[in-house]
Amino acid sequence: MQVILIKDVDNLGGANELVTVKNGYARNFLIPQKVAVEANPSNMKQLQERQKVAKKKEDKMLAEINNVISALKESAIKLSAKTGTSGKIFGSITSLQIARAIRDQKGYEIDRKRISIVDDVKELGTHKASIDFGNGNVTEIEFEVAGE
Repeated sequence: MQVILIKDVDNLGGANELVTVKNGYARNFLIPQKVAVEANPSNMKQLQERQKVAKKKEDKMLAEINNVISALKESAIKLSAKTGTSGKIFGSITSLQIARAIRDQKGYEIDRKRISIVDDVKELGTHKASIDFGNGNVTEIEFEVAGE
């Protein structure tokens, strides 16, 4: 029997997915628990509409992510840190500092958990970090550390 899942089901599939299951599993568990509906023509039409709306939303989000990526790659982000006489930084630069610098300089709010620094930043100069926007959208940005 084919059913359309309304919610994610472990080891079966995600929401808005068409799956084939045994008749008893569908009639006795999935449909009474309101986890799935039968795949009849009207429900199939609703599924197609939901998928169409989700595709438009995803395309819009992808365009916005591309705008953010292009703005971040325009110029390096500048950070300042306290340094000793040899040019070494007291402590190191963290993803939180990079996220705040992006917010202040570029105007985009990026979660610090999505930022990963390629190597430890303990010296002045230009360094790299990568930002994961999800759905396989990863970009590498440059940031410049200057002394205070």
